[in-house]
Amino acid sequence: MNGVEAFLLGRALMKIGEQAMPQPKSGPTGSVRSVVVVLGDVVSHPGTTVGEIAARTGLPQSQVSTSVARLEQAGSVDTEPDPADRRRRLIRPAAEPSARVAEVRATTIDDALAAALAGPGGTAPAPETVREVTAALDLLARTLTPSVTAR
Repeated sequence: MNGVEAFLLGRALMKIGEQAMPQPKSGPTGSVRSVVVVLGDVVSHPGTTVGEIAARTGLPQSQVSTSVARLEQAGSVDTEPDPADRRRRLIRPAAEPSARVAEVRATTIDDALAAALAGPGGTAPAPETVREVTAALDLLARTLTPSVTAR
């Protein structure tokens, strides 16, 4: 695999993840990509600020602010004033996961993966193929997720 293939695989996996993500029953809907990127950064860097997240992720500060607001509304993060600069807020993962967080964590990618693996005309993938791909994804998740690669 070369760099382009790895990049395209990453994009395909992001699309599968986005398709599997349940939409909120209330509140803003739409793309979850920036929200997930921001949440991943907050988990890796608890007690961070919007500006620091923007610098690390490359997302515009306005997009980070919007994502933080969505995450706070969903109960995924908590914010508090920064004691060093009361104009800024410190962001950390919520101490207790909300119902929305539990719903997202409980939702599997099974249907979205099966759709991505479907053959011509939407024919269902072979069960063996689904098992092999799932095993490969499990291995990748155990070895390449942000919490593992941050070490």
